Amino acid sequence: MRTRLLAAVALAAVAACRNAARSERPAYLKGPAADSPAPVARADFVARAPALMAARERVAAPGDAVLFPRASVAASMVIRTGQASIEVDSLERAVSQVRLLAGRIGGYIANTTMQTGRGQLRSASLEVKVPAERFDEGLAGLAPIGKLESVNVNAEDVGEEFTDVTARMGNARRLESRLIDLLATRTGKLKDVLDVEQELARVREEIDRYEGRLRYLRAHTALSTFTIYVHEPLPVVGRAGSSVMGEAFKQAWRNFVDLVALCVRSLGVVLPLGVVAFAAWIAVKRRRRVRVPA
Repeated sequence: MRTRLLAAVALAAVAACRNAARSERPAYLKGPAADSPAPVARADFVARAPALMAARERVAAPGDAVLFPRASVAASMVIRTGQASIEVDSLERAVSQVRLLAGRIGGYIANTTMQTGRGQLRSASLEVKVPAERFDEGLAGLAPIGKLESVNVNAEDVGEEFTDVTARMGNARRLESRLIDLLATRTGKLKDVLDVEQELARVREEIDRYEGRLRYLRAHTALSTFTIYVHEPLPVVGRAGSSVMGEAFKQAWRNFVDLVALCVRSLGVVLPLGVVAFAAWIAVKRRRRVRVPA
């Protein structure tokens, strides 16, 4: 009986200790897990996650639409330029033939420089813009114009630069969209708003610069540049733009003038010597008269 009583007292003491420990537990451990703010925040984040992902996909969509066709576009990004020198019989006819060639292949004459002055070699330099896909056709059409002296063709592959600039512009556009969203929902200090606007202006300036570079690359790869130099034959005798007989008469006149000039220059030596010789002759003659007896 005494043993049972001691056991009951011991059980009561253990139960009392447990109750005391529960009463001394901190407040943030008393309530259930649903009472803490962390699960609420996590639940709110989970609920908002689909909306955030959808907004991120909407922002990234324009850039992705640009990235897909880059491989096919960059493959044809080659800038081709050429220079040719042609000897022709008639300058005017050769210039007309070059104009007809440019119109036949869908191009046009961008710049023309002609030299037909007196004493100059009659020549002309024409800068022709032709479609890139018809560049070889334009090159083959130069042979009927005259005698080809030299042809130089250069090709510059700008596909890597085009891909790089396109990627940079896509990233800049995505950053611009994020800054616009941030500016629309910003309710903080005025300084923060001004910083966002300044960053947005910088990003838009970069986008404009990238777009300008892409337009330049597209324009120069769509149209190739061909510089054609045509000139008449060089004269066998004499100079270009002059008559052989005319040059001969001019040279004869120059020789005559040089001879007269030489004579005039020699008077500076001949006259003093003549005066000295004449004085010596007079002196000798007088001395001889003095020696002869009367």
